[in-house]
Amino acid sequence: MEAPTDRPHVVIIGSGFGGLFAARALAGDDVAITMIAATSHHLFQPLLYQVATGILSQGEIAPSTREVLAGQRNVSVVLGEVTGIDLDARTVTAEVLDDTFTTAYDQLIVAAGAAQSWFGHDEFAEFAPGMKTIDDALELRGRIFGAYELAEVAAREGRTEDLAGLMTFVVVGAGPTGVEMAGQLVELSKRTLKHDFRFIHPGDARIILLDAGRAVLGSFHPSLQAKTKAALEELGVQVRLGAMVTGVDETGITVTEKHPDGSTSEERITAVTKVWAAGVAASPLAKQLAGQVGLDVDRSGRIPVQPDLSLPGHPEVHVIGDMASLDKLPGVAQVAIQGARHAAAEIRAGLAGEPTGARFTYHDKGSMATISRFAAIAEIGRIRLTGFIAWLAWLAVHLVYIIGFKSRLTTLISWLVSFVGRGRAERTITSQQVFGRRAIQRLGRLDSER
Repeated sequence: MEAPTDRPHVVIIGSGFGGLFAARALAGDDVAITMIAATSHHLFQPLLYQVATGILSQGEIAPSTREVLAGQRNVSVVLGEVTGIDLDARTVTAEVLDDTFTTAYDQLIVAAGAAQSWFGHDEFAEFAPGMKTIDDALELRGRIFGAYELAEVAAREGRTEDLAGLMTFVVVGAGPTGVEMAGQLVELSKRTLKHDFRFIHPGDARIILLDAGRAVLGSFHPSLQAKTKAALEELGVQVRLGAMVTGVDETGITVTEKHPDGSTSEERITAVTKVWAAGVAASPLAKQLAGQVGLDVDRSGRIPVQPDLSLPGHPEVHVIGDMASLDKLPGVAQVAIQGARHAAAEIRAGLAGEPTGARFTYHDKGSMATISRFAAIAEIGRIRLTGFIAWLAWLAVHLVYIIGFKSRLTTLISWLVSFVGRGRAERTITSQQVFGRRAIQRLGRLDSER
């Protein structure tokens, strides 16, 4: 794949917040942009848990990247998993199925994001899916709703000994994703499914939230941490802190718990459905780039970048979002969005012959998390909101950042159905959702063994 020759060629890797907003920021510039992404959609990742719990469809939070950028004539979108970046040759190599292609660049923006991390225990992933992709969310939807279906069958047949495992749901990680997932699992069991079964009582489901740390929502103010923990426990969530996961299998999870007196204890929790919402690891491209410029990645696999988000010795390469390590910036969408706009501004300045190297300054617009229907927390500078007001703020902010009027409208309707009523339109599940990932992994292992 040859790069355009008549205009400067900007290659963008990734179609997440960083990649999409970088492309949009260059919409009025005389450049040719090639966006290479491993998926054909732009994912609004903060709402994945609502896909997993049947509130939203995947299309509402993952519109086609081609459709989003269709009106921007200086962009072409290419499906492919980037496997190599050659900084000296200024080329990017990608694969899609059995096809490999290489494209040259004049300017490169790397926004490949991050994946789920199981902290060195990737074997946990087989039975505790993460929350980073549409595939993850659909698999979890199948596991969650499927657990209730299997529990109904077990109760109908008198196999009461199977009910505890089927109706116990464990969420690992008490960050925003884990808190929001735990809250929605309670809403699902106590409201949505309340009258739908004949042999089980969904409201009896046990929801457990685990975290190895000592606080819920560790990045928030202590007062909000305490209020969130209390609100979750009032809902019926069992919040267990200082609890490290040491084992995961098909029917349960093993936890080593640290007590305030310094002692430890180990417990096995019988639970068929586990949700992994703890830990992230940057794209392997970060390590590949680091090796070429003589740097080491951090514990999360992120590459240290220059103050202007470029790589040392390569001002034409900007690394943004979850892949970049700078000033302990958090891995949130706003960092990626603002970094994308900064990188675009640097490219624009360079092409105009103006000085480059301006320091990236992040403007913190606050953090939010929902707890349950009509309840959330928000921290915006020194302003801390809780309850219904925070929930309204959460709704407004998320509607603004959902891409496209159609998606905003359908999301709003879905929220009205779920939050004002008790219905959830996206409850269809299939065996493919639950077992497809495992089948693909087995095929991959077979191919690697040949």
